[in-house]
Amino acid sequence: GADIVTNIDELSPDHLGSAELVEERKVGEDKMVFVLGCKNPKSVSILIRGGLERVMDEAERGIHDALSVVADCIEVGKIVPGGGASEIEMALAVRKYADSVKGRERWAVEEFAEALEVIPKALAENAGLDPIEIVMDLRRYHKEGKKAYGVEIFSGECMDMFEAGVMEPFNVKKYVVESAVEAASMILRVDEIIAAAKAKPPKGKEGEEELPEEF
Repeated sequence: GADIVTNIDELSPDHLGSAELVEERKVGEDKMVFVLGCKNPKSVSILIRGGLERVMDEAERGIHDALSVVADCIEVGKIVPGGGASEIEMALAVRKYADSVKGRERWAVEEFAEALEVIPKALAENAGLDPIEIVMDLRRYHKEGKKAYGVEIFSGECMDMFEAGVMEPFNVKKYVVESAVEAASMILRVDEIIAAAKAKPPKGKEGEEELPEEF
């Protein structure tokens, strides 16, 4: 809880903090100062150690991703169930809307619903489960009103994702769907595709292709 003071002459009791323990420890070949038991700390340090640099880099990325997810949840204050539950619920809503669409446009709406179900299918396949069976079960659960049901990959069963502790930040899910819609809309607005010709190898002085030198 201490404040940084650039001039020691300006130091006052208001700038001081408090801690239960301040000690120097030897970590490997380095000496580090540990400040423990601070009240309402504004920042903390995470010490990552490992035998390989690649392992430590992977651990650092994992911790960074986890902290980013927590920060998003706290900032927005909204979460959605994971395990493909959100995508299944959105797909059911899109299919319901497709019933009110006539003509060829209905096909596009139904295909969008199919695209949303790619997420739970991929989760099932990566877990060694039957993707078709999982998606059919999730559709049935969601039609029964169990909107938080998704696939729990460790048990291989469909269950309530909130109870299983599998959740995702709302704003991340929203951004993913919006980006997918924008990308699909951009492709659909393409009127014509021009195929680029393959580049030809350089030719010699007399119009013949140069052969690579032999060594």
